[in-house]
Amino acid sequence: MLKKSLSLIVVLSTLLWTAGCASNANSPSASSGEKGTDAPSPPKTITLAYSEGGSTMDPAEASDLTSDTLVLALYDQLVTYGKKSTDSGEVADTEAIKPMLAEKWDVSADNMTYTLHLRKDVKFQSGNPLTANSVLYSFERLKNSDSGSFLYGMSSIKTATAPDEHTVVVTLSQPNHMFLQILSLYNFSIVDDVLVKENGDGDFLKTHAAGSGPFKLEKWDPATEAVFNANDSYWQGAPNLSKVTMKFTKEASNRVLLLDKGDVDMAIEIPAKDVSKLKTNANLKVQSNASNRILYFAMNNKVKPFNDPKVRQAIAYAIPYDQLIDDVMYGQAKQMKSSVASNTPGYTDAGYSYKHDLDKAKQLLTEAGYPNGFNFDLTLGSGFQDWADDAVLIQAELAKIGVKMNVVNVARAQFLEQQREGNLTAYISKWTSFVNDPGYHLGFLMYSGGSSNYMHYANAEVDKLWEQAGKEQDENKRKELYGKAQELINQDSPWAYLYEYNRVVGMSKDVTGYVYYPDEVIRFYSLNKE
Repeated sequence: MLKKSLSLIVVLSTLLWTAGCASNANSPSASSGEKGTDAPSPPKTITLAYSEGGSTMDPAEASDLTSDTLVLALYDQLVTYGKKSTDSGEVADTEAIKPMLAEKWDVSADNMTYTLHLRKDVKFQSGNPLTANSVLYSFERLKNSDSGSFLYGMSSIKTATAPDEHTVVVTLSQPNHMFLQILSLYNFSIVDDVLVKENGDGDFLKTHAAGSGPFKLEKWDPATEAVFNANDSYWQGAPNLSKVTMKFTKEASNRVLLLDKGDVDMAIEIPAKDVSKLKTNANLKVQSNASNRILYFAMNNKVKPFNDPKVRQAIAYAIPYDQLIDDVMYGQAKQMKSSVASNTPGYTDAGYSYKHDLDKAKQLLTEAGYPNGFNFDLTLGSGFQDWADDAVLIQAELAKIGVKMNVVNVARAQFLEQQREGNLTAYISKWTSFVNDPGYHLGFLMYSGGSSNYMHYANAEVDKLWEQAGKEQDENKRKELYGKAQELINQDSPWAYLYEYNRVVGMSKDVTGYVYYPDEVIRFYSLNKE
């Protein structure tokens, strides 16, 4: 009888324990939305409003903001920038190069040879391992590309070899203090050589991904949106976000409206006039960073009367700088006082003396032989309201010193073609230096042989200083050389400097992890949503 009673107790205990477990599995914490200790976190998604849909996903050919963003979501680079905190938020530390696909590197005593040691645990999204051959293949594609080949040239790479599967030895044609900074750029992303070769290369990478990056592509329609899903096997750890959607919204007013209503989590290219309004929305935050993006009034240094420095200086004294900053840019810019942006290491405003002074402008015109002024055409490309507003204000001030500026409006594509031809008399244009170094900036724009020196500025002393600085490995001496070059350029006034833009990004107060980079591309991997 005792044995039978004990057996009954055991059976009842077992039933009660099982019922308890069943009840726990279907407890309110699992069924009614309350957070249980073992409940999975809900997926985090972010939607961003961009103006354009991009033109390619090929790292070697990407050259617009959206295409660059697609690339950085899908691919990795050998090295990357560090980060630092500022009063206006977290920003890239361009003087601190950090490991990425290359876990370390050695540099020869003459700074001509870099030995890159690759991580051994990285796989592409296809499952193929990332090897030294992947790096060599990516370099060769970039070297032969239409868009990115100029960056390959700026890197000074002479040869690249792979002594083993996880080592790449790069020999430079000359010492180049910008080499590692250039390697961090999206054009130097490393592609899956095996996958690309299997698909015949060609235009495969224009619409297909072959990277090792933190996100996988679900969809890309340049007319509507791009959708990314997290790469849960990413070698640096799965992203915070499970999905990222880029909504392509051409009209700036519509992007602002979407953000203000909460229909998107982030928006870029916000007009300066809308910043103050967005800041009144308690559900939003607006981050405004000093950027490397500059706006300038270019004058063709080979065409009369702009071949005379005094005439160019006169134009610089006639610019209503305060009006441009306050009335056009609503304080979301600052006056430009050198050919190099002020947040670039090595910047100096030495030799800059220009302010709005019509008497000084008139005096210089008289000294140059134009006491009654002159007429000229300013070619204005479409697509930027601030450029058009600036032109109106500048035109009015020039008229006060007898200079008649005829504004010739052309479509953006036509303007870019005419600019490249180098025959325009004067124009307004912008520039962003992706490598935050005077050598990169001046090499394109102010070196007499620079590929973007469309206004034909030439000063033999500036050329010499730029060439010397490029080879100088001592940082202080290099900055001194770049400083002297900037001073000469400021005195020559090949441009009338207008302003340095702030990079404005609006976002939900729940979004965290945004970091400003000189190329202005948002890295999705660091983003999070609370």
